[in-house]
Formats: sequence, C-alpha cells, structure tokens
Amino acid sequence: MRNWLFGLGGLAVALALPASAGAETFSLWVRSDGSTFMPKLVDAFNKSQNEHKAELQIVPVNELVQKYAVAAAGGTAPDALSLDLIYTPAFASAGQLEDITDLAQSLPYFSQLSKPHVAVGTWQGRIYGLPFSADASVLIWNKKLFREAGLDPEKGPTTWAEIRTDAEKVTALGGERKGFYFSGNCGGCNIFTFTPLIWASGGDIFADEGKRATLDTPQTREALDFYQGMVRDGLVPAGSQTDTGANFFAAFASGNIGITPSGSFAIGALNQQYPDLEYGVTYLPGKDGGVSSFAGGDNFVVSKGTQKKAGIKAFLDYAYSLDGQTLLARNGSLPVRADVATQALAGLDARYLTAVQAMAKGKTPYSTVFNDLINSANGPWITMLNRAFFGSPADIEPAVREAQDAMQTIIDTAP
Repeated sequence: MRNWLFGLGGLAVALALPASAGAETFSLWVRSDGSTFMPKLVDAFNKSQNEHKAELQIVPVNELVQKYAVAAAGGTAPDALSLDLIYTPAFASAGQLEDITDLAQSLPYFSQLSKPHVAVGTWQGRIYGLPFSADASVLIWNKKLFREAGLDPEKGPTTWAEIRTDAEKVTALGGERKGFYFSGNCGGCNIFTFTPLIWASGGDIFADEGKRATLDTPQTREALDFYQGMVRDGLVPAGSQTDTGANFFAAFASGNIGITPSGSFAIGALNQQYPDLEYGVTYLPGKDGGVSSFAGGDNFVVSKGTQKKAGIKAFLDYAYSLDGQTLLARNGSLPVRADVATQALAGLDARYLTAVQAMAKGKTPYSTVFNDLINSANGPWITMLNRAFFGSPADIEPAVREAQDAMQTIIDTAP
C-alpha cells in the first residue's frame, strides 16, 4: 500500500482552501465502517438548509485507501472523505490532502476537538485532518464472574498486578472460564489495546513524527512479559494464539472471560446482542497506575485542489454542532468535541462517557508507513508480539531488538 501512496509523488503544499460562493454540492466518501452513522448525518445536513448538499459514497473498508490513492492520482478524488485517521500522515506527506489549518483554527471550538485526532492529522506543523468519528480502547470486565470469584463486581482493575490477580481468581472458577483474553495473532487489535499499556507506563513505540521507532524500552519489555506470564500460567484460552481478530469481541461475549481489552464499540454491541451480560468499563492501565487509550476512528480530510470550501465548511459546522454530535453518538461514534460530549451522550449508557474520557487521555500512533509496520501480517509488530506473547522469557529481548531494527529500516527506506 505504501507504493500506492508514495508513488504519487510530491510533498504537501500549504494552501488555504480556495474561496467559493453560492450553493455547492460536494462529494464525500466514507469507509463502510461508518455506514451506520454517515448516511444519517448526511441526510440530516442536507435537510438542515437549502444551500449546500453532500453526495455520499460508501466504500468497502478494505478498498478505501487504495481507491482514494488511485482517484487522487487520476484527478477524480472526492472533495472530502472520512478517512481512517492513521492514514492521515501518509496522504498528507504524499501531497494528496489540502492544508486546512486556517479552516481548523477558525473554528471557535477548535481547542475542544479530540487532540489525538488533531495530532495525527498534522504534518510538518500544518493541519490536514480534523476529528470526525471516534472509538477508544478500554478495559471491560464480567461482573458476574467477578462476583462468583469473590471480587468486587463494581471495581475494575487499575494496575497490571490487579489485572493479573483478578484473572487468576476468575480462572480458578474452572471449566471454560478464563481470566483474560486478547486476539494474539492480530496486529491491528493489539496496536489498539496493547499499546496503551505501554503509553500509560511512560513508553511509546514511535517518536519524532514517526521518524524513529522506540520499541526498545523497558516499558515495552515489561508489557510483553506481563502478557506472556498470563499466557504461560493458563489465564488465557489457548485459542488466543491463533486468533486473527475473529474473536476479538466474541470471546468476551460468550460470558466465560473475566477481563479483556476492547473498544467503545463493544458497549453498544453487548447491550444490543447480549443484554443479560453484566459488564463494567474502565481505563487501560499502566504497570503501576496511570491510564491511556488508543484514540481511533476517522479524520475528516479534504482532497487537494477542491473548490468546494463553503459546502465543506457548512458540513463540518453541522457535524460539530450539538445536533451533529448527538446524531453521531446515537449511531456508533463517540463525540469528538469535548465541550458538548456530555450533552451528546445524554440518555445513553453511562459507560460511553468513560470511553470518551479514556480517549481524551489517549494517543494515536503517528507513522507514514503504518501498514508496513503494524498491519502487515508479516510485519515487525506482529512478529514481535507472536514471539514474545507465546514464547519463553528468553524470547522477549531478541523479539524487541529485532522488531526495533526492522521498524527503523522500514522507516528509513520509505520514499
């Protein structure tokens, strides 16, 4: 995928959105992950006024990045799109996105927008992506199993040691019940739920706007050792090792898992599909406390050269309004504007507010070659995790060092 992005050539040029006047109809793409909320938002926007209109196209999630790269190269890109936020640096650095710094900073609520989204939407000091939809990684626990294990069902773990102790007690219940679960062979799942353990402990995996890999730290080694210890001592089901993400949600939903890292999307899914499952939501903790989260979702980006400034600005204003944020919150996205989040979530499950608070304490990895480093089935991230999670204590050191070297090589040789 890197070849698609960087074969397009050129560096991003800082341009203000061109001026335009009168009614505008602009084209807008969204990946299919947003098919629940985006059609409703577009319909509400189009009905909210008689001037500007958005024309929506939903693109299969696995096709959007390549489809957009080809369209941008051929001059047929949509005016704007809701883009998986991790790809914002790649498209910005390839010169395919409009510099929307002036537009962003003109918004009176700009300082209230999700900071992790804005950070990953910034390239060389200029803004190319603004927060649009959001998901956050959290820790969830089964209250019924906690109660049966003699634990306080209303208190989730706040340190790694507490996770370990609680998992041991749930596992001791026997049968199919296990204390902890994670999708061990899923790079994307673990960047979402495992990396926050490192962040909350004071470490990181990238630095200098993704130009430097920083896996080779005590925090990474300790987090790997933490997971490995739970696997080795039977607190995690054996199926975790081969799970490529198929059971990321389903394992906990079975009712046999005590604790699992997950995403805020699980709140709605559990409530709708498993209404009898008692569960709590808390933050992903650091080794000795502290919290973090992967701030996921989409950034709103504008294709370079678009002439539809007024229509796009009007759509963003609507999406960021209380009505827009409320509509998003009721259809699968966390609010991305902090000052109206509580109002937007009014009447919904209170656990969503915990997820919003988690996102505010979180981060998003910044890299122009995220696919090669993290998502690749044979990349350095998943290779390190597989070896460390399911190996012996002696495997952690070489796994970290080899992943560090492989990541830095990929970064240094990227176009």
